[in-house]
Amino acid sequence: MDFELTDEQKAFRETLRAFVDKEIVPVAVEWEHSGRYPAEIVDKMKQMGLFGLSVPEEYGGMGADMVSFALVFEEIARGWMGVAGTIGSHSLACWMINRHGTEEQRRLHLRDLATGARRTAIALTEPGAGTDLQGIQTRAVRDGDHYVVTGTKTWITNARHADPLPVLVKTSITEPAHKGMSVLLVDPSSPGFSVSRDLPKLGYKGTETCEVVLDEVRVPVSALLGGVEGRGMQQVLGGLEIGRVNIAARAVGVAQAAYDAALGYARQRTAFGQPIADFQAVQLKLADLATEIQAARLLTYWAASQADSGKRVDMEAGMAKYFASEVALKASLESMRIHGGYGYSQEFAVERLYRDAPLMAIGEGTNDVQRLVIARALVSGKGRIGW
Repeated sequence: MDFELTDEQKAFRETLRAFVDKEIVPVAVEWEHSGRYPAEIVDKMKQMGLFGLSVPEEYGGMGADMVSFALVFEEIARGWMGVAGTIGSHSLACWMINRHGTEEQRRLHLRDLATGARRTAIALTEPGAGTDLQGIQTRAVRDGDHYVVTGTKTWITNARHADPLPVLVKTSITEPAHKGMSVLLVDPSSPGFSVSRDLPKLGYKGTETCEVVLDEVRVPVSALLGGVEGRGMQQVLGGLEIGRVNIAARAVGVAQAAYDAALGYARQRTAFGQPIADFQAVQLKLADLATEIQAARLLTYWAASQADSGKRVDMEAGMAKYFASEVALKASLESMRIHGGYGYSQEFAVERLYRDAPLMAIGEGTNDVQRLVIARALVSGKGRIGW
């Protein structure tokens, strides 16, 4: 397939690149290490309309195609992956509300979410259930015109800013379990709702990642996503396909930043009377990284373009997420090796990239799970390679 960005996508990328280079790159090292929340950057992203990425124009959003969606996360993650998180979960939740919500729910939420006046996130994972979402324990019991929700959710990005917070719950106990699962749009001001703690992390700093407790929270029946019980798993899985394009694009951005740092350092660092970029061992590393990063980028854009066609992209998004995240892991480590001792120093960005990269191999379904998704699609005949 001969893939090329449109002129509009290229112009959009240049706008994003200029924003990242001016507003994010200069402060990322200092702010990440100090634990400072990037409020100024978030405000600028609001002004650029990036919180409306997955909101249709009729609700005041950008209504971006999925390739442009990927470009946003690639470029922002190139500057600071943690900042990408502030619009990552938000964009996924907006997509779910638009795709699966009732017209009343879309009118109630999407306009404010598109501007960033309100933000959102998604609460799936629990202390005892991550990859196996059917194992969640959060219950929503019907009581008149409300559900009473009890449970704990963890690893929730944007938890302190989400309004509403879509929460995956069990509205009934059935076999198979997914038929009793639903999504509720929870108002965080409801009695019994609390953010219990911020989770300490290796990387992915800048945005908050929290544990949320729901202690008999009363949620109106009108907040049931789509208005029908038992469709929560289907709604979430569709959203996670888009989420994996997001993660793949972030991985490409981290890998690109690691490569750029390695190439720049190799050109300026001298050893034995010459730049280390002249040494064949370093050149081979750079050649491998450049090739693999470009392959990851094209795989990500391909998955995004397939999503734009309206088809299910379980396999395509899984391939992109799996491959790109593995490339990010390799690129960050190889960049650190090329930097030598300086790569281990907090004064250089590469150590942050090394800490950020592992999340992409874990988030939105581990890479082992992605390999199983890919294999099952191929064996069943639902997936194929080539074009």
